[in-house]
Amino acid sequence: MSTLTRNHNIEDWDAEDVAAWEAGGKDIAKRNLIWSVFAEHVGFSVWSIWSVMVLFMPTDKFGIDAAGKFFLVAMPTLVGAFLRIPYTVATARFGGRNWTIFSAFMLLIPTLLTLYFINQPGTSYTTFMIVAAFAGFGGGNFASSMTNINAFYPQRLKGWALGLNAGGGNIGVPVIQLLGLLVIATLGNGYASLICAIYLVLVALAGIGAALYMDNLKNQKADLSYMITALKVPQSWAIAFLYIGTFGSFIGYSFAFGQILQISFKAGGDTAAQAALHAAQIAFIGPLLGSLARPYGGKWADRIGGSKVSMYVFGSMMAAALLVGVASTAADGNNGVATGGVMTALVIGFIALFVLSGIGNGAVTKIIPSVFDAKSKSLDAGPAEQAAWSQNTSGALIGFVGAIGALGGVGINLVLRTSYASTNSATAAFWVFVAFYVACAAVTWLVFLRRPSMAADAGVVQEAEALVLEAEAAATKSNSSARA
Repeated sequence: MSTLTRNHNIEDWDAEDVAAWEAGGKDIAKRNLIWSVFAEHVGFSVWSIWSVMVLFMPTDKFGIDAAGKFFLVAMPTLVGAFLRIPYTVATARFGGRNWTIFSAFMLLIPTLLTLYFINQPGTSYTTFMIVAAFAGFGGGNFASSMTNINAFYPQRLKGWALGLNAGGGNIGVPVIQLLGLLVIATLGNGYASLICAIYLVLVALAGIGAALYMDNLKNQKADLSYMITALKVPQSWAIAFLYIGTFGSFIGYSFAFGQILQISFKAGGDTAAQAALHAAQIAFIGPLLGSLARPYGGKWADRIGGSKVSMYVFGSMMAAALLVGVASTAADGNNGVATGGVMTALVIGFIALFVLSGIGNGAVTKIIPSVFDAKSKSLDAGPAEQAAWSQNTSGALIGFVGAIGALGGVGINLVLRTSYASTNSATAAFWVFVAFYVACAAVTWLVFLRRPSMAADAGVVQEAEALVLEAEAAATKSNSSARA
């Protein structure tokens, strides 16, 4: 299966070789997965650091209003989205271990900049925007990490492995928010620099751990030519759209939830410090549960198919967004004050959106290797070449899809910013989100679930439907055999 050299390079890795996998391959994959998760976890925390920093930036001291803060936390999301394209091909070009070391230590730049400028309330808004942009380095880590782990695991386990890798990384969002809560609750809102200092240590640990315990796969390929090939498949664009609805929702709400709560508590009579504390006490719950749900979305997709799980998820997200919209409308009718029952409905709706987006993340990610595994069967090549093409093409697409999904997070913050700027409320934004989830459900059904028309020519099945039917059947059969 493979030969591991002293410089952490593995030759001829074949995750589909069951005998070699059981003889030690799974232990190598597990070790790389663990440190990939940790490095990505720290990356997500640094990526979302400004969603916490804004809680330490009262308007009377820093001069940045609610609309300005939504735009500020959207900046790392935007930069991270674009970085995901080059980060996707970097693992194949430089090696998964080597790139994880480099990308981890790159996180020192935004962490040090944030540490310095968060203590300078007289800093211009433009400077804060530039500093926040550097936090986008953390967003790029997701693409390289997912592409790398996709290469380590066999098709029958990709849903669980990719879900675990992504979920462990996603937990970086609630962890840094919990740390922010701890600092605000114990020391007050003047100690934001302590959070940055802690993450300087964690960044160093991620880089050192990757150097000691991770490996490079010498036969891994995910260059831009594979990405171009992947984008020629129509289903790739549908998957990217669905990922906006799942990951875009997760990261967008993760960055915005604390601010929405802070605004709601302040409207109810809290001081700025009290509103920040109360918001921090709740804000981490949604991202935490959403992160924990992601591996199970992948696991359920392994069993019944990613497209089916995605359809259930978007139907449920419509209902959750509708609940938040109704609660926000009720608050608007009370001069922006969310009473006990309204606040409860608002929080429950938001947390449901987080959990569902986490499940959907795992499900949509599973569709990618399933589609390309089915597509590879039509190639005029042997089984080994087909498997390599499927792995490399799906790995390349993961980064592109991740980039598009992250742009969805930017969209959520910009829609919320526009809603607050124009109506001083988030209500209009949530009606937009309800409509978007309806569109996601429609795309899932039309592209991945709709059966061929009975009026179609005999023996002719649309490529999209044929691919999905074959992929889902293959996934179910493979997992049934594994459980047997």
